Amino acid sequence: MLEKMVNSVLNNLSDEMMINILTKDYPENFFVMATAAEKIGVNAIVEACIRGESGKVLQRTYGSPNVQSQWNKLFLNGRQLFNLPVEKLDSISTEVIIGKKCIKPLVISMPVMITGMSYGGSLSLETKTALARGASIAGTATNTGESGVCAEEREAAKLLIGQYNRGGWLRSKEDLGKLDAIEIQMGQGAWGGAVPTNIPANEIGEHLRNTWHLNSNEDAKKGSRMEGIDSLEDLINLVNNLKSEYGVPVGIKIAATHFIEKELDVITSTEADFIVIDGAEGGTASAPPTLEDDMGLPTLFALSRAVNYLEGKEIKDKYDLIVAGGLKTPGEFLKAAALGAKAVYIGSIAVIATIQSQIIKTLTYESTPQLVLYGGKLTKELDVDKGAQTLSNFLNSCKEEMKLALSAMGKTSVDQLAKEDLVCVDKELSSVLKIGYAGDACE
Repeated sequence: MLEKMVNSVLNNLSDEMMINILTKDYPENFFVMATAAEKIGVNAIVEACIRGESGKVLQRTYGSPNVQSQWNKLFLNGRQLFNLPVEKLDSISTEVIIGKKCIKPLVISMPVMITGMSYGGSLSLETKTALARGASIAGTATNTGESGVCAEEREAAKLLIGQYNRGGWLRSKEDLGKLDAIEIQMGQGAWGGAVPTNIPANEIGEHLRNTWHLNSNEDAKKGSRMEGIDSLEDLINLVNNLKSEYGVPVGIKIAATHFIEKELDVITSTEADFIVIDGAEGGTASAPPTLEDDMGLPTLFALSRAVNYLEGKEIKDKYDLIVAGGLKTPGEFLKAAALGAKAVYIGSIAVIATIQSQIIKTLTYESTPQLVLYGGKLTKELDVDKGAQTLSNFLNSCKEEMKLALSAMGKTSVDQLAKEDLVCVDKELSSVLKIGYAGDACE
């Protein structure tokens, strides 16, 4: 009886709605919001409503929907007869060495690492621990992000890259001495580069306060500039001091912009071991949409221009190039490597892989960020061991799939990939990337 009543009500409502849509003029028609969404865009409508409600700067998680890196227009080139495919997969190496001239180079099992997502400024301690443990199971490295070194992450991470950051939260000899590589963080793709930020003291828990070496009631402040770096000489001295003091690879990270060659002029004046280029499609915990959507340089173009610069200066072998920003599949990782990246960083897709079997915990009243962000309502419900296992499964799946593709290309090592292993279906893009066009005969 109740079921019939409910169905009758729903039927009447749907009938009335359809009559409204099909007969009323637009000012009275429900469908007007559909045309508004098509004209203005769903994102713009939702964000206009949020801005109208709060009057504050928005904080969008996961990064920008404005993705302009057309990885799907690139294809990897297999070989069958003129070169033979690799017969045995176990003969194919995906191992990568970062900073091979260092006293203690960074050796990872695949050209994929977990990018800098900070404990406190971004993710919860549970999420950072799961990411570190999952990366370790898969034999690769994870990154502290703009944070300090906490005992839980260091213990979980077989290989830990630490960001010498603009907040000053990773500067002590004790913390720096715990790292397997040091990354001087000058900017971030999803933030349009570098801007000042402040986390109020009342939003910082005791554990995080100790990790960041903050006094009681002290806000966590991060400047747009690196304190103590006011000239090229200052940067050169910082890199040299870190290299000589700790013996691990030292790199410099920047957000990609149209001035990338000018930025590289500065970086390549130093003795850094690696360079991290963070494209505009990078994710983040809470960047304002304008910085995500309207600033920076898309990852694909940033990588290509960085490689062209290093090759043009004949210093490609001196610096290991790492690219970040929106990369998500084994095919994209291989395409980045073929264009000239030594390795890639992944962030948003790694978080999704970590929570893939636990997303149900957020339904139906909370969003997925509440499971992983620092201060999230559901962070204590994250099963760290399970998250570590699903992340390592994802990474191992990617590695095995990359080996299959390498086999088809006749490669026994990921280091053998080059631009000749790519073809593009867009003529203009193929010219920009300096790779073959699918409509032309292979030379």
